[in-house]
Amino acid sequence: MAIQSDVELGINRPTQTRLKIRIPKNLHGEPVISHLTSRCGITVNILAALLSASGRDDGWFDLELHGTKPQLVNAITYLNELDLEIWGQSTSEEDGW
Repeated sequence: MAIQSDVELGINRPTQTRLKIRIPKNLHGEPVISHLTSRCGITVNILAALLSASGRDDGWFDLELHGTKPQLVNAITYLNELDLEIWGQSTSEEDGW
C-alpha cells in the first residue's frame, strides 16, 4: 500500500470556508479577527458584521476564511477555544465557490 503525500491528498491546497461567529460582549476588546490572521496564517474577508460601539451587546461576524485545510482547522480550533458560538460553516467544496 502506497503512502500518499500531503500534496497528493490536497492538504496544502488553498481552500476557503464561510462561517458566522458570535462575539460575546466580554470579548469586544479582544483582537479576535487579528489573531485569526496572525496566529493561523489565514486571510479573513469580513462579509458582514454587527458590533455595537458601546460594547453593551453581543456582536456577530459573517466571515470567509482562506487558507490551507490545516490552517483553517487551526482557526476553527482557536475560535472554539474562545468558546465562541459558530454557525453556518461551509466549505468551498460544498458551496462550489
